Amino acid sequence: MELFGTVRPRMLDIQAEYGLKPPQFFALDALDEPAPMSSIADLLRCDRSAVTWITDRLEERGYVERRSDGRDRRVKLLALTDEGRRVREEIRARLAIPPEALTRLSPAEQRALRDLLRKALERE
Repeated sequence: MELFGTVRPRMLDIQAEYGLKPPQFFALDALDEPAPMSSIADLLRCDRSAVTWITDRLEERGYVERRSDGRDRRVKLLALTDEGRRVREEIRARLAIPPEALTRLSPAEQRALRDLLRKALERE
């Protein structure tokens, strides 16, 4: 938590450069394929009405578009636009740069830490 606390301002600043708040970026980050808005609500653990607000903001910026689900007209799918994909990849790349606290570790220590964290986050 302490490490996250030190890098949180940088994360917020990077997202803000693209006009995004964290929930908006988390939604953008989750859209590898078109997904129902309800699944984004589940992912973000928020009310579906909040996803409507998030989607409206992303759509205003040209990052996502709403599509009808061919199997169920009542369902709205969210899909990344080319611009949304570009922005998402730029943000991901910038956030992938290790914070200063981690650059003090040797490359071998960084790899070991990465591998341990991946192992800790594995789902059975």
